Amino acid sequence: MKAVSTLIAATVGAFALTGCVFGGGNNAETRVVEEIEGGANPYLWRASLDTLSALPLDSADPFGGTIIYDWKSFEGSEDERIKATVYILDSRLRADGVKVSVFRQTNQDGSWVDASIDLETGIQLENAILSRARNLKASELD
Repeated sequence: MKAVSTLIAATVGAFALTGCVFGGGNNAETRVVEEIEGGANPYLWRASLDTLSALPLDSADPFGGTIIYDWKSFEGSEDERIKATVYILDSRLRADGVKVSVFRQTNQDGSWVDASIDLETGIQLENAILSRARNLKASELD
């Protein structure tokens, strides 16, 4: 569970820092990619990539709205690893437009074994993604 706490702390810290970058302007550096017809909401997409940037990206499908992150162990918790999958469920920026599934494993005698994870973890990450997406959208309107 320490790795999950580390991920959440890193995510919140990164979110707080990157929120400062998008303070103003409508230039190309602060704009989110254009919405792809029939694809994932661009704000949720960018916010998902930003929020979970501490995890290695395995695959991403902007048309299907799925981002799969690979396993990662954090310093101090080498016998524990986590991964996540983000599902962007709507082309609109809605509170129910993103779902995050988090997976955790522990190393037991040299083998990785599935371990429980607090269900609140996924909800906290979803909320961080939604907050980031709202900030991205607001920064484009300034």
